[in-house]
Amino acid sequence: MAHRRTFHWPSLLTESGRGIAFGGDYNPDQWPEDVWDDDIRLMKQACVNTVALAIFSWDRIQPEKHRWEFGWLDCIIDKLGKAGIAVDLASATATAPLWLYEQHPEILPHDKYGHPINAGSRQSWSPTSPVFKEYALTLCRKLAERYGTNPYVTAWHMGNEYGWNNRYDYCDNALHAFRAWCERKYGTIEALNAAWGTTFWGQEMSGFDEVLIPRFMGADSMVNPGQKLDFERFGNDMLLDFYQAERDAIAEICPDKPFTTNFMVSTDQCCMDYADWANEVDFVSNDHYFHEGESHIDELFCSDALMDSLALGRPWYVMEHSTSAVQWKDLNIRKRKGETVRDSVAHVAMGADAINFFQWRASAFGAESFHSAMVPHAGEHTKLYRSVCELGAALKTLGDAGVQGSELVRSDTAILFSAESEWATRSETLPSKKLNHWHDVRDWYRAYLDAGTRADIVPLKYDWSGYATVVLPTVMMLSAADTARLERFVRDGGTVVVGYASGLIDENFHTWLGGYPGAGDGMLRTMLGIRGEEFNILGAQAEGEPSEIRLSNGMVTRLWQNDIAVDGADTEVLASYAGTQADEWDLDGTAAITRNPYGKGMAYFVGCDLNVADLAVFVGDHLTAGQACEAGDGADYDPTITLHTERASAEAIFDFYLPRGKNETVVSGISDEPVYRFQCDEGEAPGVYTIRRNGVLVVKRYNRQ
Repeated sequence: MAHRRTFHWPSLLTESGRGIAFGGDYNPDQWPEDVWDDDIRLMKQACVNTVALAIFSWDRIQPEKHRWEFGWLDCIIDKLGKAGIAVDLASATATAPLWLYEQHPEILPHDKYGHPINAGSRQSWSPTSPVFKEYALTLCRKLAERYGTNPYVTAWHMGNEYGWNNRYDYCDNALHAFRAWCERKYGTIEALNAAWGTTFWGQEMSGFDEVLIPRFMGADSMVNPGQKLDFERFGNDMLLDFYQAERDAIAEICPDKPFTTNFMVSTDQCCMDYADWANEVDFVSNDHYFHEGESHIDELFCSDALMDSLALGRPWYVMEHSTSAVQWKDLNIRKRKGETVRDSVAHVAMGADAINFFQWRASAFGAESFHSAMVPHAGEHTKLYRSVCELGAALKTLGDAGVQGSELVRSDTAILFSAESEWATRSETLPSKKLNHWHDVRDWYRAYLDAGTRADIVPLKYDWSGYATVVLPTVMMLSAADTARLERFVRDGGTVVVGYASGLIDENFHTWLGGYPGAGDGMLRTMLGIRGEEFNILGAQAEGEPSEIRLSNGMVTRLWQNDIAVDGADTEVLASYAGTQADEWDLDGTAAITRNPYGKGMAYFVGCDLNVADLAVFVGDHLTAGQACEAGDGADYDPTITLHTERASAEAIFDFYLPRGKNETVVSGISDEPVYRFQCDEGEAPGVYTIRRNGVLVVKRYNRQ
């Protein structure tokens, strides 16, 4: 793994500097100063102890090129600090002032059609623009010089959600930067031609000055997949370079305070290769917004599982989530009774030591005025603000109990996530455009929960060799080196589960030959004991054709079936395609799910897509059969409807029990150690604690080891 910055957690302004950080984005520049004192009164009432400040305030700090105004920022930082509220100060570069665009329109990014992206939203700037970088780094240095020694500023918040609006930039600056990036990566144009397979469609280049970015090419705009993949990598790297430049400009002046930037990890978005970004922050942060519907809490757990791995098991920071509804979805559902508290404590249960919202006070104007906040438009005498106060008290209780600094105890299974495979599944040149690696990761994660256990989610490029089982859900891209890592893992006694569209291409988007999955020049096939000949793709849009195929064990596949032959002498067929619909596609009796002993370990192949319920049956029958469910201190509960996690420190173990749905859940058999309960009835019988709708139970056990 690449070099990683030393973990450095921001201090609070408490006597010990410790506790769970609680607060949110604060935008006092949206409000008259006579509101500020009332904000601080309400913050103290809600146990708020930290805020992120000045994220979108560049135009207020530098209203003209040669005029700087820090007085308002000095004032609010002083007010917050004296009230015991720490400041996570932003570099303020997420939005540039309009005067900068007027003077330098060349800083605007362009879309793939060649049109400039107009100013007025967030990240309306090109990360490859030297002019923009010069202005941005000047701002960073000015902030560092003024606030670097301010005791109330305890952390630096670089940018904001890098890539939200400028992930893909097709301007001439980007073109020149991409050519330079390609030359650094490949060295010679011959190596680049080989990597991109440019002999197809006559795309061979004679020099790096002929390299193009994948702009719009007309109706038949099928981009060279190798080129597109490298453009994804380039965009990630350019924004990471920009973050590093901002960070380093401040660090030269103020090296002693920790740096972070907020990732965007949920299972509906994960646009960067955060496995690389995590190496460049002092503590890992995330913005997470819930997914409406029955998967709400499971999706949160899944996203948090990846965050915990990105943090290498150290505590991480929720920089943004919502108290209730947002305003940017087609359907903006508010949270149910108790979910503001439950979701927040769920993040803590999954390893977070900071719970923050966007934003403190709901805006009276602007694009996000109907986005929920800690103080809603209706003010403090509201259910929502009371739930914020309830949460603040609960987090203070957990902080006082010593949760902060404890670490999530990992499971014995790693579901592998690859940003590059996620990018690859978005290609328009695949057998199906319905592939989604990250959603398949989520489905496998939920299947483990439904089977009564919990898995971790670990980046493919990290070290997962210490797990007992690894799962590859649609890890389409596998290099020879990563395939060799898998082979050693299984040979040494591990269990691997390879999903239906895994190991099809290498890191250059070249198809592995010899049969599917071909990764490692057939090494993956040898390990699995099978060889795929063709893909069978289903879809409801094919009128009159079967839309599903049943398996011999009753499971159903609806998207992708591998037509495979069993090659291994000891390969066992666990399920095959069966029935009339399978016979129509010449699949009747063909193996669908297999198991093959390899070395000291075992390799499973799930050769078709399955829904969560069927995956849960597979997990329960083959991967967790006979295992006892996790239980802390003799607790008795149903692990399929209650998530249990443990966070451990040298002094104590904290057991978190959270219901996965809307039903009541009973946890019994708890010992008489100190118990921290939320949303529970007063006077419940000792030893039996009923978790009410959307409530949580936290138990502290002293670590006797």
